[in-house]
Amino acid sequence: MRQERKAGTEADDSRRTDGDLIRSTIIIPNYNGIHYIENCLKSLEGEPARVLVVDNGSTDGSRELVEERFPQVEIISLKSNQGFCGAVNKGILESETTYVILLNNDTVVLPGFVRALEAPLEHDGKIFSGSAQMINMKKPQLIDDAGDYYCALGWAFAAGKDKERKAYQQERYIFAACGGACIYRRKTLSQIGMLDENHFAYLEDIDLGYRARIAGYHNLYIPKAQVYHAGSASSGSRYNAFKVDLAARNSIYLVYKNMPFLQILLNLPFLTVGFFVKILFFSRRGFGGIYVSGLIKGLKLSLSAKGKFRKVHFQGSNLPAYVRIQWELWRNIWYRFCY
Repeated sequence: MRQERKAGTEADDSRRTDGDLIRSTIIIPNYNGIHYIENCLKSLEGEPARVLVVDNGSTDGSRELVEERFPQVEIISLKSNQGFCGAVNKGILESETTYVILLNNDTVVLPGFVRALEAPLEHDGKIFSGSAQMINMKKPQLIDDAGDYYCALGWAFAAGKDKERKAYQQERYIFAACGGACIYRRKTLSQIGMLDENHFAYLEDIDLGYRARIAGYHNLYIPKAQVYHAGSASSGSRYNAFKVDLAARNSIYLVYKNMPFLQILLNLPFLTVGFFVKILFFSRRGFGGIYVSGLIKGLKLSLSAKGKFRKVHFQGSNLPAYVRIQWELWRNIWYRFCY
């Protein structure tokens, strides 16, 4: 399935449940989420949204659990693991609502989650996405993610990670919404494209937010929409070979895809330092070789036919957006260490 395949048009007759207007479809990618999916779906009971689980060929019984215990939940069963991007795109193509909400299977939402995400987008048509306040499930006084940023070092990072929640209670513009718990305006997806399945997983949400920014849209952190997050449920840990390899590959691809050639040259000194620091960081954790291998894979992907096909081509009309983005790439270096 190609990224450029457009999401369907918005339905003229929105569904209603118990008198509540259904504006959103919640898409939950699931791969062997037997330990989490039940609590996630229980927390969504009463939320005014269509719920769609896209199962990535699970073998642990989690798909059967959903079928047996949550008959109101719709399921798309894929025969094999198509990654986060593939699963989400399948769900988007099946949606008809004004918005789609992405939700990890290792989350538990707090009441009012859906309406809190929808409200800012209802009032401002230039907002493409909204990122929920993701709370550390084991240490609920701490933030897991308060919106995502990207900087000229080639690093993507979550604001507030492992910091006190009380400091992150104000709405603000962010670089991109974290795909673990966020809302997208579906009409805009028809313009900029859906998730790029070349990523498979990791940094696909930064890429999508980046493309929205180039097109002149905004992304917002919405702290009133709150969700507990276990974290690293699918990959198994915060750092592992699978995640390090894919994240390294995609970090190179992200730069190639979204930056015009002159912007790459402008940021090259920062990117060189950033990737070198990451090599040192992962070498100390025993993943140095895997990280370098991932960077090489990223170069190969960028130079491949399928990588070049996804390249965002520069348009003069988007120059003001590129200037704003470049300023943020520099500013966000400071954010990385202070926010």
